[in-house]
Amino acid sequence: MTILSAIAVYLIIWWLVLFCVLPWGVRDQCEDNSKKPVPGSAQGAPANPHLFAKCIITTAISAVILSLLHFVISEGLISLDDIPFLPDFRDTTFWRMRQ
Repeated sequence: MTILSAIAVYLIIWWLVLFCVLPWGVRDQCEDNSKKPVPGSAQGAPANPHLFAKCIITTAISAVILSLLHFVISEGLISLDDIPFLPDFRDTTFWRMRQ
């Protein structure tokens, strides 16, 4: 995996993990009894979203996922030939047809 493809895959993984992490521990303004809701905001708006902490968690989880993915790809545990609906990449006639 080249460095550019690793960065691209990491960014995709990071955004996917971010959207999974965002709802963790969110309490809306109505559930949070310590504060009054901010006038003019939605009742379901988070009282304290902890975005910086969630970005740090997202970065750590994404790094673990990318390292696992890199290990699987570099060790050859899963290759493109394992995906059933793709053509057989070991067959050289496929590449002759594409040229």
